[in-house]
Amino acid sequence: MSRIRNAQKEGKLFLNPIPTSQKLKGGMWRLLWKYMTSKEERIPKNPLGPFKTDPDIYKIPPASGLRITWMGHSSLLIEIDGRRILTDPVWGPRASFSSFIGPKRFFPAPLSLDHMPELDAIILSHDHYDHLDYPTIKKLTHTNTPVYCSLGVGGIIEKWGINKSRITEMDWGHKIMIGNDCTITATPARHFSGRGLTNRNQTLWSSFVIKGSHHTIFFGADSGWFPGFKDIGDEYGPFDLTLLETGAYGEGWPDIHMGPEKATEAHLALRGKIMMPIHWGTFNLALHSWREPVELLTKFAVQKNIPLFLPAPGLPTEITGPHNSNWWI
Repeated sequence: MSRIRNAQKEGKLFLNPIPTSQKLKGGMWRLLWKYMTSKEERIPKNPLGPFKTDPDIYKIPPASGLRITWMGHSSLLIEIDGRRILTDPVWGPRASFSSFIGPKRFFPAPLSLDHMPELDAIILSHDHYDHLDYPTIKKLTHTNTPVYCSLGVGGIIEKWGINKSRITEMDWGHKIMIGNDCTITATPARHFSGRGLTNRNQTLWSSFVIKGSHHTIFFGADSGWFPGFKDIGDEYGPFDLTLLETGAYGEGWPDIHMGPEKATEAHLALRGKIMMPIHWGTFNLALHSWREPVELLTKFAVQKNIPLFLPAPGLPTEITGPHNSNWWI
């Protein structure tokens, strides 16, 4: 019997798999004071990049069957056993409701959406601005790529112009087939949702298992630590690659983001072979330095004997072995 349970609701609100605080510890005013007085380099002093992806690379499939192009944050072009899947595409200049205010990208997306190779699927994990971007979705309305998203997110993108026939909403435990040789399964995460002050948790948040004919990947999206990682690993692992959130953490929100140490614990619980950090190095979303997530992660990885995969933004890179500590700065 599967240990993966469907998401539960209390009235209109989705619930986390375990009790979870979504309140800022210490309160908003304390957090704002820290933002104003922090001396951390939260935005790179020197511009990053430029990072450019050569679209001609995608004319030749990866010999290993598994290649990743990190476009920044949680946006990845995953090539797995002949399928191409794009996750949480955010090409807009800001992770915000506005094009004038809010966290700005440290570097432009390395590949224009106009030059994106033909896709088999787009995955949308949840509705936060750094994962669901209006200008990006509007650009994708002119394609025919199927979109697989958490419950309730489909209604948002349908209003933005994505044809309903392209949208499949997924509950935790829901599995879909891409062709006859690749499955995508929505799995639990410990997070929250909402794009405003009045609609929190009315749409679902998820992680995803992507299983090709020869490889299996875990896309963690956003999540705090919870014991369910072991359940996912026991049922769907081992994973050739885990893609786990390592940035935008802080003492004020320990339940809904992991950070490097907890992310390595999640990787081990998932029975991952190689770990790639995501959700870092692209937006200023927390009080820590922009470098801190990867610098801490490399230390924890050495301590726990975890091979890391750290491709430069925009560089299509095959998973042929560990790339431990060789990050791109």
